[in-house]
Amino acid sequence: MGGGHGADGIRAEFLWNKALVFTLLAVGLDVAVGVGMILANKNYLAELDELQRKVQLNSMGITLGVAVVAGVPFSVMDAYHVIPFHADIASMLILMTLTFAVSNLYGTRRYR
Repeated sequence: MGGGHGADGIRAEFLWNKALVFTLLAVGLDVAVGVGMILANKNYLAELDELQRKVQLNSMGITLGVAVVAGVPFSVMDAYHVIPFHADIASMLILMTLTFAVSNLYGTRRYR
């Protein structure tokens, strides 16, 4: 089985060994799940009362802002080797998750 070395130096192995069809199927599944998640979130927001919706939308807005403001500098710092690790999407997802959780908790407690 072939594979390249990942950012952490660990050799990546794939069951499909660079097979285009399986890669495209995996990407298609990812996109389909993502669209389903967006629609489910839209329906969830529509069912909330006004205050809950306000808290959720504020948390989403803060999360988007943090991701945009932090994402570009994070990528630039990686490109110029300012940070000792690679800027990858997993790091951004962790930042976004923590931002959403903290801002949602803050918003919920603020309006109690």
